Amino acid sequence: MIRFLRRIWQAAPVATVILALALTASVFFGARVISRAIYWNDPAHQEQAIEPWMTPGYVAQSWRVPRETVGDALDAFGARPARPMNFDRIAAESGIPVADLIAATEAAIAAFRATEGAE
Repeated sequence: MIRFLRRIWQAAPVATVILALALTASVFFGARVISRAIYWNDPAHQEQAIEPWMTPGYVAQSWRVPRETVGDALDAFGARPARPMNFDRIAAESGIPVADLIAATEAAIAAFRATEGAE
């Protein structure tokens, strides 16, 4: 194996570096895809009760609804964040009770599911 690496390094050092970087990136992103697939396919992470520590993106992924559905619920309060924040922080920065944000999000998810089933 060492001989092979020396030989390809001597033949084409730039190509060897590019190959090594490509293989490293492939392993990194492949492991990331696999770990996320395992996490989100666990029934414990699907349709979790919405809690203040969750972000809107996490809720959308857990409930398998488009992010816009959760974002639209936050827009009703004028509380859609520009960066990822949890519901507790969104509520604190917007001056809205977190229970109201969660209730609006749950209602938006229920409305989406009702219209999705009708189609």
